[in-house]
Amino acid sequence: WSYALEKPSTGSIFALSWSIDGTQLAGACGNGQVIFAHVVEQHWEWKNFEITLIKRRTMKVHNVLNDAVDLLEFRDRVIKASLSYGYLVVSTSLQCYVFSTKNWNTPLIFDLKEGTVSLILQAERHFLLVDGGGLYLYSYEGRLISSPKYPGMRTDILNAQTVSLSNDTLAVKDKADEKVIYIFEALSGKPLGDGKPLTHKTEVVEIALDQKGLTSERKIAFIDKNRDLFITSVKRFGKEQKIVKIGTMVQSLAWNDTSNILCGIQDSSCTVWYYPNAVYADKDLLPKTLYEKDASEFSKNPRIVSFVGNQLTIRRADGSLVHLHISPYPAILHGYVSTSRWEDGVRLCRFVKDQTLWACLAAMAVANKDMTTAEIAYAAIGEIDKVQYINSIKDLPSKESRMAHMLLFSGSTQEAETLLLQSGLLYQAIQVNINLYNWERALDLAVKHRTHVDTVLAYRHKFLQDFGKKETNQRFLQYAEGLEVDWNKIKAKIEMEIAKERERAAASPAVRT
Repeated sequence: WSYALEKPSTGSIFALSWSIDGTQLAGACGNGQVIFAHVVEQHWEWKNFEITLIKRRTMKVHNVLNDAVDLLEFRDRVIKASLSYGYLVVSTSLQCYVFSTKNWNTPLIFDLKEGTVSLILQAERHFLLVDGGGLYLYSYEGRLISSPKYPGMRTDILNAQTVSLSNDTLAVKDKADEKVIYIFEALSGKPLGDGKPLTHKTEVVEIALDQKGLTSERKIAFIDKNRDLFITSVKRFGKEQKIVKIGTMVQSLAWNDTSNILCGIQDSSCTVWYYPNAVYADKDLLPKTLYEKDASEFSKNPRIVSFVGNQLTIRRADGSLVHLHISPYPAILHGYVSTSRWEDGVRLCRFVKDQTLWACLAAMAVANKDMTTAEIAYAAIGEIDKVQYINSIKDLPSKESRMAHMLLFSGSTQEAETLLLQSGLLYQAIQVNINLYNWERALDLAVKHRTHVDTVLAYRHKFLQDFGKKETNQRFLQYAEGLEVDWNKIKAKIEMEIAKERERAAASPAVRT
């Protein structure tokens, strides 16, 4: 789009050259003169502040609430600036200035090693400067926190789509192998977890870290070359990462600054995932936690500029900005859940009477193992089968069983089985596999621990009988030889196991799930 038009009286301009930082321009003119130009009128917005670069070394701050205007003067020309989280960070050719939006008169100033800052990214607690020499993470007090490095690092090609920063994590997309994302601890600058980068099966185009919540639950969303949107956990606990696809044909994405709400521009709509974490709690709920708005007004190739509070700013292909407002209630619900105020969350949903909000609350309750709230929320969205299952979980005798069935509810069968085995609840682990028709695994466990082999064979025989089939599996035939199935014996054994579990639960101190 046309940013500015100047008609200098110097004859035709035959050659143009930009400075490395993209703020100055030199042109060779037809009358033998050289013309120099500077980019001004750059614009930054955050909440009630508008900041404009009116001259090379002067910024105008306008507070739209009280119409107050401040002028910020700098010693050298301004190269880059960023305004977010209550701070304005400005880099000039030699220094970096950090202003608090509460006080424009006393900035914090420190010298830069190299003057060519190419990118400034902000998080709530610190900010990142990228220059020709590397990545530098500073606190808002001007203290250098860390300087992460990775093999084959090229900082000159990093931009806001390929680097993402949150309070505890920094993610950088690799240029040499575009399927790889390096993830660092912000405070130490060391690679996170086991040091292995996150690897996707196709090239990654854009990445974004969520901004709120616990470090252990930090999520990264990314778009790959096929324009599919994926989400995964940043922390890996020794197991293979679960990368889940949550959207297709996504052109641009952004996380909210105050709660973990994700927004993306899809093929023909602007989509907001009010609770992307639902894919880990109950993936059937994810479509119910979406808000979609027709994106035809944004024309072709729109980009999300910012997602602050409940306002979304989108830049259209012609350069104009479009502001879009979303419901404030999901963010309020996120706030309640983060402080475990479940009753307030239920009250809010009852007040708003919105199915999307109830679906968010249901997923949040399952993720936080709050069964009472989950039951209310699932009932409100008409998921009666899930309400019945939650009621059956509440009736289980021990805390371990309830935890395992919650994991099953979220689709984590392996974790559920591991938890039961670690707790010594062998029969329950075998029964879980029988209920899932995972016969081979049930038999493996029974044989390995020399218990309940007859139970597995009896259930298998009943299953085949119901469908009028004959046993063809050699292992089952082998163990069934000479073994008489006595249902009375099996039922007595099962009752004994349940009684044993009850006694164990009674002996250990009661814990509310």
